[in-house]
Amino acid sequence: MSRFDFSTTGSDVFAAFPEQVAGKTFVITGASTGGLGASVAIALAAGNPAAILLLGRSEHKVSPVLKEIEHISPSTRAHFIKVDLASCASVRAAAAEVDATVSKVDVLINNAGIMGVKFALTPENVESQFGANHIGHFLLTNLLMPKLEAAGKGARVVNVSSAMYQFGPVRFDDINFSNGEKFNTWEAYGQSKTANILFSVALAKKLAGKGIRSYSLHPGNIQATKLSSHMDPAEWPIVGAMFVEKKIAMPKEKTLEQGSATTIAAALDPGLDGVSGAFLDDCNVAETLEYASSEENAEKLWTLSEKIVGEKFSY
Repeated sequence: MSRFDFSTTGSDVFAAFPEQVAGKTFVITGASTGGLGASVAIALAAGNPAAILLLGRSEHKVSPVLKEIEHISPSTRAHFIKVDLASCASVRAAAAEVDATVSKVDVLINNAGIMGVKFALTPENVESQFGANHIGHFLLTNLLMPKLEAAGKGARVVNVSSAMYQFGPVRFDDINFSNGEKFNTWEAYGQSKTANILFSVALAKKLAGKGIRSYSLHPGNIQATKLSSHMDPAEWPIVGAMFVEKKIAMPKEKTLEQGSATTIAAALDPGLDGVSGAFLDDCNVAETLEYASSEENAEKLWTLSEKIVGEKFSY
């Protein structure tokens, strides 16, 4: 039986594997104060990592997290890098800054995300949730691959998904919902979260020979984050009805500290070495629907993503 469960906190997971943190470099997207990424970063700081790079849109919102990391571990290099994950140009600039800042990346945590937004297109002409939640991370991860390789075998890529991936598969023939005419923000969010899972499936297969592992996960229902702060209140009855319609159990609410646990397990737990590509829930491997675990879909998504970013990545 696993030592971790629903109630486990990020600090609990770190305490089990402190040797997996010391001297390592972590890159985390979406680490504004009060959010899940910040909670993950602060828990990791207790292990005296060499560096924690926090990527986000607002330095003002990340600065308090940097200060807390420096207070917990003065020897850790805590650094902010500006990025807008909805823009491939911004992602390329951020990747170049990461490249210039550190010699290796031991763990890349693709945590940032948007949810429940109105229909909009990114500069690459893709629906904004798919663009920011998946395409931006797809490009960032591949651009940082040399740094992950420099870390040697055991490097990890962690993609924060959601149980709400069950709201929709990747619509390979219509990712933009007929240019918004058939748009449902929750199906679009589900599509982006399914993409996070399929991305890990693809990475696990492509990087197996390099010893780099990848995992996706559901962090939990964490109302303390600001993920839904901008949402139209009228959306809540709609999403509630979708849980009922699709016969999906509403995830029980977690605290921020509990919510960070599964991300930290994906980043650190050596017990997961043999299950690269797995989806985690409550720090343990969980089953997903077939459309989110299909290697065929994972490869289709990879090809589509390469087309969108205008660059091929082969491993």
